[in-house]
Amino acid sequence: MNDTKETPEGDADLLRRVFGVLLRRSLIFSVLLVAAAVTIGALAWYLHSSQRSEQQARAALTSAREATSARQRAEQIALDYSRGAAEMDFKDIPGWTKRLTTNTSPELTKKLKDAAASMEQIVVPLQWVSTPTPITSAVRSERDGIYVVNSFLSVMTKNVQAPNGVQSTATYTVTINAKDNWVITDVGGVDSAMRAGK
Repeated sequence: MNDTKETPEGDADLLRRVFGVLLRRSLIFSVLLVAAAVTIGALAWYLHSSQRSEQQARAALTSAREATSARQRAEQIALDYSRGAAEMDFKDIPGWTKRLTTNTSPELTKKLKDAAASMEQIVVPLQWVSTPTPITSAVRSERDGIYVVNSFLSVMTKNVQAPNGVQSTATYTVTINAKDNWVITDVGGVDSAMRAGK
């Protein structure tokens, strides 16, 4: 026979202790569950934020590379054009006119052909020969795909007034529209090589 007596107070006390232990365990488990959810949420936010920042950084880097590439292309177009415009031989005015109007807009082509016809009246009698050597070019400004580029060339000019030649530096300002197949829309300084030889 069992001497322990079960009493309603003993059962209630036992139930309170068991319930208290279960409640504490449930509370601890709930706190741990909430902490885990907060940690997972924070990690997910951090990962998403990091990926977005990485995407933004990649986009900025791509944009910077494209801008640099476009500037270099504009500078090369301007330097090549300037070299062709500065290279002049009184025996080949059509060749010079062709170089002068290469890759230019229709409006500019007309202006340059008219200017070339006028300059022929000076170049031929003086037996003008100019030989350029490119120095450098630099984008002066860019706005909405329109590049204004300064090109610098060393030019050796020989003519009847300077048969041994005159060394000078010619500066050309070339405006290029990248949105219209990189066409040249304006040119300044075409006469700078002419002034040096006079």
